[in-house]
Amino acid sequence: MENYIKNRYDFVFLYDVKDGNPNGDPDFDNQPRIDFETREGLVSDVCIKRKVRNYIQLKVEAGELDAEKYDIFIKQGNVLNDIINEEKKKADNDEKKGRIFMCDKYFDIRTFGAVLSTGEGLGVVRGPVQFVFSRSIDSVDSRTHSLTRCCVTDNKDATKDNTFGNKSTISYGLYRMHGYVSAFDGEKCHFTKDDLNLLWEALANAFEHDHAAARGEMNARALIVFKHESKLGNARAAQLFELVKVNKKEGVEFPRQFEDYQVSIDKSNLPTGITIEELI
Repeated sequence: MENYIKNRYDFVFLYDVKDGNPNGDPDFDNQPRIDFETREGLVSDVCIKRKVRNYIQLKVEAGELDAEKYDIFIKQGNVLNDIINEEKKKADNDEKKGRIFMCDKYFDIRTFGAVLSTGEGLGVVRGPVQFVFSRSIDSVDSRTHSLTRCCVTDNKDATKDNTFGNKSTISYGLYRMHGYVSAFDGEKCHFTKDDLNLLWEALANAFEHDHAAARGEMNARALIVFKHESKLGNARAAQLFELVKVNKKEGVEFPRQFEDYQVSIDKSNLPTGITIEELI
């Protein structure tokens, strides 16, 4: 029998950005996503899932993971309907069998799930791992910076001295993301303990191979995992998340580094049947 996960997990992931754009919003000229009422920064769940996928894909390309088991379904260059149709054919047009084939081959499907109802159709896979939007601990200040360059793109601009562009950044933001891992969905998707450990590794290294001009200084700062003794769970997720407090240190008005914050875990009120692991 496969080593599928048998426990429920809830976790808190903290990461920060300095002088960068953690997640541009295409609806607003790629400016950092912001809650316009509170001015707190936002990062979509899809953005962090992309970092996880990219890390796993790099490990496959480096030969550290078997491509037949850890391939990535949602990646640049893939024609999704062609893949779905091919797998359905291999499964003799059996949708359930085809979904299992897809889960066994693609790490991101058996982790996050996928909509496989396009093309010939294999239904929908609900993944065991769910992320929510990340939100900054404090409000962030988004600024757009004008840029110049000494060359031009088009001949019609050849007589101009330079051309202009812009980029948007925030000075500093510490972001908090909550996540959930279901053992029930894990069993259906063949999500193993090895897969879970690989997920933790991917989160810890999410930004190490993702550096860019707009994301030069992004770092994973904390990964706090609550493990339930039971498959169903021993406490509500919200109750566990409330045990993790992140506050500015006394005297800090405008945080500019992780050290400006104090992260604490109230382990004295940990419910029965819950254990904590601090993986970063």
